[in-house]
Amino acid sequence: MVNIDEWTITKAVLDAQRGCTDPRLKTLLDSLVTHLHDFAREVRLSESEWRAGIQFLTEVGRFTDSKRQEFILLSDTLGLSTLVTAQNNCKPEGFTESTVFGPFFVKDAPWYDNGEDIANGAHGEPCFVNGTVKDNEGEPISDAHIAVWQSDKDGFYDVQRPELSRLQARGNLRSLVDGRFYFKSIVAAPNPIPNDGPVGRMLSAAGRHPWRPAHLHFMITAPGYEPLITHIFRDKGPYLDSDAVFGVRSSLIADWERHDAGSALANGTPSSIPYYTLRYDFKLFRARPLARAQTP
Repeated sequence: MVNIDEWTITKAVLDAQRGCTDPRLKTLLDSLVTHLHDFAREVRLSESEWRAGIQFLTEVGRFTDSKRQEFILLSDTLGLSTLVTAQNNCKPEGFTESTVFGPFFVKDAPWYDNGEDIANGAHGEPCFVNGTVKDNEGEPISDAHIAVWQSDKDGFYDVQRPELSRLQARGNLRSLVDGRFYFKSIVAAPNPIPNDGPVGRMLSAAGRHPWRPAHLHFMITAPGYEPLITHIFRDKGPYLDSDAVFGVRSSLIADWERHDAGSALANGTPSSIPYYTLRYDFKLFRARPLARAQTP
């Protein structure tokens, strides 16, 4: 019989996994076991700390439902989401950078025509957003699927407001033949990640704040191109240097330009109230071909 102790346990688990027939799964499990065991030995993990960790992960699971993904929040706040995103979305300079997905995407958001108001009653100052979707050579991409979502002026997403009977400040639209898109929404505002659960308690214990800088989410897909999941951040706002989920990239910071009441809208008529405009041009990367298996 093998005598298992704190030094022999790692090899025993790795030996038990030798029958795994999926090479990638075996690589992942072997590395996970090795690093977990090394971590426990390095910090001299106590039994009470181990139980607290199990309880923490259990609570993360309990807080996760169809409208809130606490595990994504945990991954985001530990920097794992950004690490995985960065190493899987390396592109040449000039292409739009990817960033974290976030926990508040809704699959069945309404569709809008270009020029329509996706705010759908969400509170905030009006903002007119426009831009283009182009390819590697700068040619326009028509009919690209553009999903957009954001928080309201108080920093809450529609799914965080149980009193709402409809989705707000989110929607889907298509780029036009010349690659353009445009829609009306509201000005982005800083928002805290949900901090009433286990991840929020973790941040507080670590002396960290839960705030994110003002941003607008985009997910853009088109046949033949790599999907783009990103944010556009509002320039000169708070938390750009301390984003709770480490999602900011300098190339994704843009100016929300303020226009006084009386300024002309895009259609030439004067606005009776102040409003903002945001322009951002996206550049998608052509999908890389799958590596072909070498024949003998």
